[in-house]
This record gives sequence, C-alpha cells and structure tokens, in this order.
Amino acid sequence: MNLELFKKALEKVKNPNILVNVVSKRVRQLNSVGAASRPLVADASNMSPVDIALREIIEDKLTYESPLSTDVLVGSPSTSAPSGGSTGRRRRKG
Repeated sequence: MNLELFKKALEKVKNPNILVNVVSKRVRQLNSVGAASRPLVADASNMSPVDIALREIIEDKLTYESPLSTDVLVGSPSTSAPSGGSTGRRRRKG
C-alpha cells in the first residue's frame, strides 16, 4: 500500500476506519470476477488492488454513503428511554 495515496484518500473520507472499510470492500470487488472487478482508473496495470481503490477514492470515482445517522447519539437523554415514558424496568409479579 502506498502511504501517500492513503493520506490523500484520507483527506477525502476523513475517517480512517471508514476509509479502511471502503477500500477493503472495493479490493474484494477488484479481486472477484465480473463488471465490478474492473478498475475505474486509467493505467492501473502495475498497481495493487489497494492502491487502485485508493486512487479511485482520490479521483472521486469511488464514493460511499454512511448508513448511520450522526444526529442521534446512543444513550442521549432523548433516546435512552423507550417511548411512552417507560424506564424499561421489569415489574415483579405479585
């Protein structure tokens, strides 16, 4: 893996964990057979699949969407209790 390409791709993605996941998924696609396995960048014949994926990100040929919303924080007061005012505690029988 080319560290310079990683740094440039990280400028686009901002989160190293997301970058690693996006690159990993793309490398699996590049290593498989089919239309998704063709590089989206020119002159990729002497590059590793990781470097190809990083160049695709740098050149805006590969993007991602985050399935998680950052608007709601887990455990925040507005989301910690279930709707209806319940505290989620079990009641004892009897």
